[in-house]
Amino acid sequence: MKFISMALIGSLGVAPAFADDVNEIMDADSDGTVTVSNVSGSVEVQGWSRSQVEVTGELGSRVEELIFERDDDEILIKVKVPRNSNGGISSDLSISVPVGSSLQVHTVSADITVSDVEGEQELESVSGDIETEAHASDIELGSVSGDVEVQGDNQSIRSRLNTVSGDIESDSLAGEINAESVSGDLSAINGSFERAMLNTVNGEIVYRAALLDGGRMDVETVNGSVDIEYDGDVSARFDIETFNGSIRNCFGPDSVRTSRYAPGRELKFTEGDGSGRVTINTLNGSVRLCKN
Repeated sequence: MKFISMALIGSLGVAPAFADDVNEIMDADSDGTVTVSNVSGSVEVQGWSRSQVEVTGELGSRVEELIFERDDDEILIKVKVPRNSNGGISSDLSISVPVGSSLQVHTVSADITVSDVEGEQELESVSGDIETEAHASDIELGSVSGDVEVQGDNQSIRSRLNTVSGDIESDSLAGEINAESVSGDLSAINGSFERAMLNTVNGEIVYRAALLDGGRMDVETVNGSVDIEYDGDVSARFDIETFNGSIRNCFGPDSVRTSRYAPGRELKFTEGDGSGRVTINTLNGSVRLCKN
C-alpha cells in the first residue's frame, strides 16, 4: 500500500482543504432586517435581547468567504461559493439576532431552523426542511422538496406555507392561513382563523382548529382525503362536493349523489347563523366534517 504524507503534499504545492470556523459579531438595529444566504448545510437562527448579530459555525473547505456586512438597518450574511463547485461548500451557521428582527433566509440544500424571532419571516429552501416559530408578524415559508413546520402562539398573523414535495404542519397559528402542497400532507391544528385556504394535489388535509364568526374556508384536494374537526361552534354555509369519495357529516344533513351514473356526492347546508362560508372540493378522496 502506498502512502503520501501531508508534508509531501505540501511540497508538491497541493494544500489540503480544511473547514474554517466562524465567530463574528456586529451591532444591529433592534428591529432591522437580517438576510441570510447559504447553499448547503444548515442555518439556525435564534432571537436574543442584544442589539447585535452574531454568526458562529463552520464553513465548507471550498467556500470563498463569508460576507457579513451592514447597510443602514439591514445586515447581510452570505456564504460565497465558487461558481463551479463539486463539493466542500457545506456550511453550518448558527446566528443570533435581535428578537424584533425581520428575517429573510434563502438556501438550496440546507435546513432552516428559527426560534424566538418576532419580526416578519421569509424562509425559502430548495431541498431543505424548514422549522420555525411564528409570533406577532406575518410569515412566508416555502420548500421545493422539504417539509415545513411552524409553531405559532395564537396571535393573529398572515401565514403563507408552500411545498412541492413535502408535508406542511402548523400548530397554534391564527388569523389567515394559505397552505399549498403538490405532493404532501397538510395539517393545521390548535389554531383559530378568519380565513383558511388549504390545497393539495396528492396529500391529505387535516384541520383541527376554530373558524371564527364570518370566517371563510376553502379546501381542495385532487388525490387525498379531507378531515375537518372544528374547535368549538361554527356558523357558516357549507358547500361540499366530491367527484369520487364519501362525505361524513357530524352536523346532521346527509350528502346526495351528484348523478345517477357517477360516484360523486354533494352536500349543502347551513350551521348556526350562516355568517361564514366553507367550500370543500375533492376529486378522489373522502370528506369528514365534525366539531369537538
